[in-house]
Amino acid sequence: MIRILRRIPIIPLLALLTVSCRQNAVTTQTSLAGELLVVGPWEIPSLDPLGSGSQFMRMQVTETLVDAASDGTVLPGLAAEWSMSPDGLEWRFELREGVRFHDGSFLTAASALPSLKRALVEPGSLALAPIERLDAIGNEIAVRLKQPFAPLPALFAHSSTQILAPSSYGPTGEVRSIVGTGPYRIVSIARPQSFVVEAFDGWRGGATPIRHATYLSVSRSETRALMAESGQADLIYNLDPASLTRLRANPRVKVEAVSIPRAIALKLNSGSPCLQDVRTRRAISLAIDRARIARAILRDPDMAATQLFPPTLSGWHNPRLAPLATDPELARKLLADAGWRKTSQGPLSLGGACSSMELLTFVDRPELPLLSAVIQEQLRQVGLHLEVNIGNSGDIPLGHRAGTLTMGLMARNYGNTPNPLVTLAGDFGERGGDWGAMNWRNPEIDSLFSGLVRSPDGFDQTLARGRIAEILQSELPVIPIAWYRQTVVIGSRVSGVTLDPFERSYRLTGIRWAGEMGASR
Repeated sequence: MIRILRRIPIIPLLALLTVSCRQNAVTTQTSLAGELLVVGPWEIPSLDPLGSGSQFMRMQVTETLVDAASDGTVLPGLAAEWSMSPDGLEWRFELREGVRFHDGSFLTAASALPSLKRALVEPGSLALAPIERLDAIGNEIAVRLKQPFAPLPALFAHSSTQILAPSSYGPTGEVRSIVGTGPYRIVSIARPQSFVVEAFDGWRGGATPIRHATYLSVSRSETRALMAESGQADLIYNLDPASLTRLRANPRVKVEAVSIPRAIALKLNSGSPCLQDVRTRRAISLAIDRARIARAILRDPDMAATQLFPPTLSGWHNPRLAPLATDPELARKLLADAGWRKTSQGPLSLGGACSSMELLTFVDRPELPLLSAVIQEQLRQVGLHLEVNIGNSGDIPLGHRAGTLTMGLMARNYGNTPNPLVTLAGDFGERGGDWGAMNWRNPEIDSLFSGLVRSPDGFDQTLARGRIAEILQSELPVIPIAWYRQTVVIGSRVSGVTLDPFERSYRLTGIRWAGEMGASR
């Protein structure tokens, strides 16, 4: 049985267009010609970068101290350069000169410091580092550490560290507006659905071809697909595989895709009596036919996961690992060895319990509900019964923290920062993580992460990363299902669209109109 946890609003296409047109009429007083519309499934529940700031960064309203190349190399952002002390306990980030916020004020170390100090609080990325204090010294941000932390610069590329002007904050420190330094500035926001931006002429990179743009959140993949087919949007992200197949045959649009460091996986509560035996976790993995899922559901055979880390995670993907296999017969044997027995009702149980387990997933990624139904059926064939509940993406971390989660089907981004070590250490380290291990710990993996973070002389990082992949493949605190490609459907009005494998930016500054101003929608 599959149950919807909460009613998902079905927004008619006409209503969406009315909302978009009304916003544009109020903010620009012009026709829709020359205004880019970006559509995705992600809402804007708040202005706080710690909670929902990624969309402001993707629309290039805000920036961070550190940027990232497509291959994960860290690059200067608002910081022109950085250095580390010989003992590894202090880093200095020197800010670029002459950078202006959208309110006209200059970026200084003192004005950047409040944003960074806020990011020290969980769930900010800086909370993952052993930071003792942050200081503004001249034009530099000084970071004092309790112990060496080699991947520190990558943390300053995370969206939670985006720099806002002091005018963004209210008297008690709450974020009341988004005033950044990027090539676009906010014109209006209609949370949680949309916001409008226009080019900021004070940006250090000069004029941009796209002068006006709107981001619109549309929850249903079917509605986003209709907007793509009818030419009502310029960039449409995250469509379901069936819609993408149909749109690839549409001559009026173009579909671009890029492999990204993201994986679809089953997050398991390894402390649950149902799942604490590794033989049960291995049986679940063996029951899943990844090749069939990738071919029939995702329409991309190359995306069947052979291990957790996709090849795009350079240095972490371990080509020496035996690939994850499908073997229902061996799965049944492992379940029997672990004590699972058939009940009079049909499903297996474990000591009279676990005859039904909850699988939680969400609609933010349109393929996940369908995948949950397929996994439900594949596990049924080896005797395990799942009750699938569909909610939103926040339900999985909430279940982790409350201790109520049994299984969660999720899409985990291992490219939240250019160096995946930070994310992985948070997911699989001593405490586990909202999107990683739950009630699972491995002392060897703790030691390996510690070595990678501290990077002492003589420590073999390649060997350590390979061993971490091997342990995760053996013990399966999360079970890999598929890897990911990010896709975008591009309307006929624009050209020059490229995709960011780290999903930090929509790269609006590189987009051009196909005509002089683009045709009206």
